[in-house]
Amino acid sequence: MQDRQTDVEEWQGAGSQPIFYVGIGASAGGLEALESFFTHMAVDSNMAFIVIQHLSPNYKSMMVELLSKRTAMTVRRAEEGMLVEANSMYLIPPKKNLSIFHGKLLLSDSDHSRGLNLPIDVFLQSLADDQAEKAIAVILSGTGSDGVRGIRAVKEAGGMVMVQSEDSAKFDGMPRAAISTGLADFILPPEEMPAKLLSFIRHPYSLKTDRPPVLLSDEDSMARIFALLRERTRVDFTFYKPSTVVRRIERRMTVNQVNELRDYVKLMESYPGEVMALYRELLIGVTSFFRDRDVFDDLETHHLPELFARLHDREVRFWVAGCSTGEEAYSLAMLSREILEQMGKRLNVKIFATDIDRNAIVRASAGSYPESIVVDLPPGLMAKYFHRKEDHYRIDRSIREMVVFAQHNLIKDPPFTNIDLVSCRNLLIYLQPVLQRKALELISFSLNPQGVLLLGSSETTGDLADSFEPLNQKFRIYSSKGKRRPVGNNSEFSGVPEVLPWQNRIRSNGSWRGHDEERLLERFLQSLAADYIPLAVVVNEMMEPLHIVGDSDGYFQRPSGRQTNDITKNVIKDLAIPLATGLQKVFKTGEELKYTNIRIHWRDQLKTVHIRIRLLPGKKGQEPLAAVFIEEAVTLKETVLGGVPVYDVNLEAEQRIHDLEQELQFSRENLQATIEELETSNEELQATNEELLASNEELQSTNEELQSVNEELHTVNAEHQRKIMELTELNNDLDNLMAGIRIATLILDENLAVRRFTPEIRRIFKILDGDVGRPINHLMHDLADENLLGLVQEVVRRGVGSEREVRTRSGEWFQMRILPYHIGSAAIAAGAVLTFIDIGSLKTVQNMLSDRETLIASLYRAAPMGVSRVANRILLDVNDQLCQALGYSREELLGQNARILYPSDQEFEAVGTDLYEQLRKYSVGAMETFWRHKDGNRLPVLLSASSLHPDNPEDGATFTVLNLSDSRQDVAKAQASEERYHQLVGDLEKKLAGFAQPAIAALAAKAASCGDGREKADDPQAWRNCAHESLALCQQLMEQLANVLSAAKQA
Repeated sequence: MQDRQTDVEEWQGAGSQPIFYVGIGASAGGLEALESFFTHMAVDSNMAFIVIQHLSPNYKSMMVELLSKRTAMTVRRAEEGMLVEANSMYLIPPKKNLSIFHGKLLLSDSDHSRGLNLPIDVFLQSLADDQAEKAIAVILSGTGSDGVRGIRAVKEAGGMVMVQSEDSAKFDGMPRAAISTGLADFILPPEEMPAKLLSFIRHPYSLKTDRPPVLLSDEDSMARIFALLRERTRVDFTFYKPSTVVRRIERRMTVNQVNELRDYVKLMESYPGEVMALYRELLIGVTSFFRDRDVFDDLETHHLPELFARLHDREVRFWVAGCSTGEEAYSLAMLSREILEQMGKRLNVKIFATDIDRNAIVRASAGSYPESIVVDLPPGLMAKYFHRKEDHYRIDRSIREMVVFAQHNLIKDPPFTNIDLVSCRNLLIYLQPVLQRKALELISFSLNPQGVLLLGSSETTGDLADSFEPLNQKFRIYSSKGKRRPVGNNSEFSGVPEVLPWQNRIRSNGSWRGHDEERLLERFLQSLAADYIPLAVVVNEMMEPLHIVGDSDGYFQRPSGRQTNDITKNVIKDLAIPLATGLQKVFKTGEELKYTNIRIHWRDQLKTVHIRIRLLPGKKGQEPLAAVFIEEAVTLKETVLGGVPVYDVNLEAEQRIHDLEQELQFSRENLQATIEELETSNEELQATNEELLASNEELQSTNEELQSVNEELHTVNAEHQRKIMELTELNNDLDNLMAGIRIATLILDENLAVRRFTPEIRRIFKILDGDVGRPINHLMHDLADENLLGLVQEVVRRGVGSEREVRTRSGEWFQMRILPYHIGSAAIAAGAVLTFIDIGSLKTVQNMLSDRETLIASLYRAAPMGVSRVANRILLDVNDQLCQALGYSREELLGQNARILYPSDQEFEAVGTDLYEQLRKYSVGAMETFWRHKDGNRLPVLLSASSLHPDNPEDGATFTVLNLSDSRQDVAKAQASEERYHQLVGDLEKKLAGFAQPAIAALAAKAASCGDGREKADDPQAWRNCAHESLALCQQLMEQLANVLSAAKQA
């Protein structure tokens, strides 16, 4: 667990170098698959993605723009020498092939001279060579078979292969071809691939490619794996190279997300399909037609002509060991045919092609190959020896008949004899030295003297160098010095495979009770065999007898020579053919089969037996087995089982042979006549055939070019459809935007004709829907005193926009903006765009704001006290009265902190605490404090404040400042005046009392005297005199009062 944690930490801490390189191949229909893949792929996976898609050479690809919308990863078009970085995507440019070397991308021109170009194979092969186990191949939708050779190379290098499922692919040609190879680790829809890919790379065995072979330390689990493989496939991998075996097991553990080897053993025991998956993983065969072309050129130039020159009448025999899917065997067949034609010789060449993998042999026997083989084959051979059938090529029958394919174990099965050439390339490198020596001994035994041996570029003859003479050391071509008998005393490599009885085989449950039950069953069968059961043999698909019940005396015999466990080679000759054909038919059809009246020679006498073959019932995943019953015939007439076909070997056999001999003679005569006729017309047919071959080559080349163009056109069409969808969405968005913004807009083209407009434009122009295309000077507008056409022409000419406020005749105000209409990056205007924004409400608000600003400015000027606006204790505005009171200019105060107005921090903090607390609570406040004049004098002031926004006092406040210095002097003067007033009043009262009382008394007496004189009532002169006297007394009184007041004023 600690190692796994370390691996995860290293994975999370990876830098710009990718931990895995993912090569993605796609063709027709691949755009949708790529978008689905990268939509679900994490951005921080620390992997690099290189996308190889079939692109048209004459079309600018939009893949970068389209895929950039599906992922946040960096998307780049590949360039020469570009270093591949993690969490990035690289796209192949058109008309180029892409490869990778030491983590850098290399570009090369596409080679169409050979017809078909396969960029996916080219890149994946370079990726496998460069990154080995860090390579991951992903095959998505597309036609053809591009990518098949690439995934073989990736798989051979230890990488992982992921293929899109056929049902999810828009075109299933490429996925189907990749799946048919059997090399795909995962077959998934594109949207499910990212999750599986992330779980794969996070597995401990994926994170460290340099992990030591710790699996080998668990010997018990490894032995159990080898036992399961041998039990299921009859192949023992014990002596294969440990590094190869461990690497393949780790890969399967990673695919199945299993961390411990013992858990993987349990998986193999529970799911027999995993045993076959590991078997196929260990037998990955990478081959191609004329692989290592220089080797075949050397064979064609020197060694094969010399070999054919030495031989005259006898059959030429080649053996291709480890032939995989048959490409190398067919290559030798075509090369031999061509050389013999050039030499003018007629020799019968028979090529034995063997491999341990039955599936590979079946595919090779079919002779059907994907279209990607065009790259490996010369055009002449392609047209001459292959026939196109749908999406693949089939080998010509004449070449197919030269090759005999067979399943064969190079180490255990007997070798072929009298061989003139053995090709065993890239097989020995997977074996340990002891098996390498064993294989070379068998090959040496097979070769005739001077026979040719071909080995792989990394292989040598090793300890058997004295048995071979180098013909070309560089190409690993050798000549045999003579036969060498294989070592036969080593029990470890006996020719007979080890077949254990059922009761001794390792079972998954391993219980003793199971063994006891099997022993009991065997004892019971042996007791019945003598009296009730005929001879019965249990056989598997490999033709190996696993269990025999009954007396086999007279039926089985061991032949001399190298031993094998094939039942057809260990029974008497008379039973070999019926058993071989019968078992093959039963295993193939699953139906019971019976042969009757088979005559055998038994102890110098004839004996008639019946053979009955049927499949044994079994569960899913178990090895198919068949039971063979051999019963001696008692009577010639027997009841035939219902539904079971019966073949009588004796009845009418002689008559049939006679008839066949007559028919054969007749056929020979007809054949001779036909041969003569054919020889006559052969020259004409040869000339016609050459013309047809030339035409076929041209048609084939044209067909391949059309196929490539079709894929490219489909890719272009997919991108165009996606672009049309985006343009439609963009057009809909534009229509809804223009209708939703409710701004009057008029768009003009290069002729100043109407291109598009919004409904709001009808407030200004008299325009209808049918006016699109009409020049603007044909439209009537409601703007007052505006030369609209001239303004538009000036903007188009200069290419610079214009903006102004305009008014309609009805008094509505609009903000008119005229901008040039550009197409792309062109500098010349191709029209104009006119927008009219209703600013009527804005005008009203502007007028109101202007009036308020005028009013506020007037109040600032008229206020007899200082006024300021403060926010965050910064002076934003002050009036002239405040500046005069403090001795500062306006510029000196604006933007300054209010701290400069306080004589000390104490007064500054007190105002900040008390006054602002009042503002927060009541939105208004007042307090007295001291400010400092510019000359340094302290000024007592009364601060009154009000918040600009009561809901948010932090927005600022308006302050009024009253200078209390003048007010306090006036109060003192008023108090002094009041005291002098009281004093004067007292003095005045005393003085008035002194001079007023006599005057008043005199005046009263005079009045009395005037009032009491009745006699004067009729004398006006008397009244007149009295009034004058009274007036004189009053005047005297007033003069005295005036003197008193004058004295008071002076005081």
